[in-house]
Amino acid sequence: MANTKSAKKKIKVIRRRTIENKIQKFKMKKAIKEVKKALLAGDIEKARQLYSKAAKLIDQTAAKGVIHKNNASRKKSRLMKLINKYAALSTPQPEKKAQ
Repeated sequence: MANTKSAKKKIKVIRRRTIENKIQKFKMKKAIKEVKKALLAGDIEKARQLYSKAAKLIDQTAAKGVIHKNNASRKKSRLMKLINKYAALSTPQPEKKAQ
């Protein structure tokens, strides 16, 4: 347990920041889940629109120091890769003739 007055104040600050960080992380995760839900529903255009909002939230979370910038970049990259994968599956590919 903290002994000094400043240490007790610091505990309050840490608790408040922890709550704020959890809220920010929850918003980010929710945005990512919404993109994935749109993909599973087959709505590629909606997923692309939701991706831009999710990418913004991911960047904000990294800027606030809740997650590392490389972690943010990896999340955005994997999400875009998933969108492109579903987009490729939904569009019919022209068949190549065997020669």
